[in-house]
Amino acid sequence: MTDNLRPTLGRRDLTLMLVGNVIGSGIFLVPASVLRQSGESVPVSVLVWCVGGLLSLMGALSYAELGGMNPRAGGLYAYIREAFGAFPAFLYGWTLFFVIGSGTVATLAVAAAGQLTHFAALTGPQRQVIAVALIVVMAAINVRGTRESAAVQNVTTWLKVLAILVMSGLLLLLGDGGGSAAATAPVAGAPVAGVPAGPAVTVSGVGLAVIAVLWAYEGWQYVTFLAGDAKDPQRTIPFALVAGTVTLIALYLLSVAGYHAALGTARMAASERVAGDAVTAVLGAGAGSAVTLAIVLAMYSAAHAGVTALPRVYFAMARDGVFFRRLSEIHPRFGTPAVAIVSSCAWAAVLAATGTFEQLLTYVVFIGWIFYGLGAAAVIALRRSRPAAERPFRVPGYPVTPALFVLAAAVIVGNTILEQPSRSLLGLCVVLLGLPAYAAWTRAARRAAPGGT
Repeated sequence: MTDNLRPTLGRRDLTLMLVGNVIGSGIFLVPASVLRQSGESVPVSVLVWCVGGLLSLMGALSYAELGGMNPRAGGLYAYIREAFGAFPAFLYGWTLFFVIGSGTVATLAVAAAGQLTHFAALTGPQRQVIAVALIVVMAAINVRGTRESAAVQNVTTWLKVLAILVMSGLLLLLGDGGGSAAATAPVAGAPVAGVPAGPAVTVSGVGLAVIAVLWAYEGWQYVTFLAGDAKDPQRTIPFALVAGTVTLIALYLLSVAGYHAALGTARMAASERVAGDAVTAVLGAGAGSAVTLAIVLAMYSAAHAGVTALPRVYFAMARDGVFFRRLSEIHPRFGTPAVAIVSSCAWAAVLAATGTFEQLLTYVVFIGWIFYGLGAAAVIALRRSRPAAERPFRVPGYPVTPALFVLAAAVIVGNTILEQPSRSLLGLCVVLLGLPAYAAWTRAARRAAPGGT
């Protein structure tokens, strides 16, 4: 058994990993609700997408400094541990394993299986079997090797990006702002002649739109988990964070422009499946299958990236003595954290097969933003506690840049608590269930240490 992960991932791999992990189904669905929340004002909705992208970039720039300073497997987990101590870092990893990370993989796998009903009638159990099979395939590829996993990820991400570029290009080129579509196949809920246009722009609505956009960008931080697998991580991790986030901003703005060109403002705001409606309006009903395939590919790619990145956190926790010890083992032949990969995928498969991920994620997913905010705050904390540390990349605009991202995270968490206090309390209770587990693991680690009692 070797002691270290094999560094096989370069700039391109890590950048594509970031892009692939973030782009799931959100960009195919969310732009319509963002437009509605923006008072059906196209300039305001575009500004919201820009603000959300800029805030995400601020977070990426902050994490880029941390990634260069601490190129350690586990990424965000390691940053929180170094800046704020082992306990909050453990709670992040605990929540990631049992709910957020595994639940997200399960969600994407089940959703991808559900999209396949476009091509064939599938019962609920059949969709669950397909979802579990997808998770098993991802686990097998990732156990076989990080390089092999990255190759699959690169291909699926390139195909996903190409699909978005082709779709957006055709919509911009052939769309007429919804003029012809409005006369033929109106969207359910579309405005009727003589009825006033959409609602006025409100501060609360724009705020909700920004939060929705930030959710659509969420996931870029996963690339930091792969520092132990990266070549020259002090440079490649910062590069991937910045380049990948900028790429996402460009792709999202292009997609939004394409949807508007195809549907116009009213039909876009009324749409529940904005990508499918936009493509159908421009290319006809038969093109819906192409959109469905693109969504399935996007979901698989995002889940695959999660299966690659997430086990590195559990590996780091086990190595620190605060998680199941076997998860720190590296496969002697493949050089991957195989036990961590198999364990996290097994739990994701259980969640997918039972459907419990829906309830768990509903209560807990917002808590991830507490830890994302702590990650950016770690930049400020470590600048003070370790001013002489080597920092190959320094976040521009310090301390405003990380502070604004911390503020954005606080707004998301605060809004959730205000809007859903009961669910928020239950979510916090789920997270705090890690307290006795942390106490047990740290007690066992002390006993195992030389001279421990």
